[in-house]
Amino acid sequence: MKEKNWESFEGEATVIGMLGDLASVEELRIPARNFSGMGLRILDVEKKLWADHWCNKKKGVLNPASWGSFIDGVGTWDSTDIDDGKTVITRGVWDRITPSSCRWYQAVSRDGGATWEENWIMDWQRAPTRLP
Repeated sequence: MKEKNWESFEGEATVIGMLGDLASVEELRIPARNFSGMGLRILDVEKKLWADHWCNKKKGVLNPASWGSFIDGVGTWDSTDIDDGKTVITRGVWDRITPSSCRWYQAVSRDGGATWEENWIMDWQRAPTRLP
């Protein structure tokens, strides 16, 4: 298997919990990539599934939700998309969750979920709380 060359860059996010932690809004900023976006996550209490919507500053369009949940401390969200005219599954995963850090990664499957290729990894560190 060919080794992947990864780009590395700094970024930051502000996340605000709402509705008693049934929802959150995240603003992600990556100045080195001239990139910013917003995540909107809402828990469907009856289904026990999280809807994860995304919008980036470039397009300004709220994408349809990907749906997922946490099992044994790992959150997994899958959605289908079209890439080069073919259906792909995109998976976002939250894992390695501690009070001060976590990891999020994205992977794509072009064969119905038999194999996955990671294409984005973010290692998060909680910043100290800033008081006004």
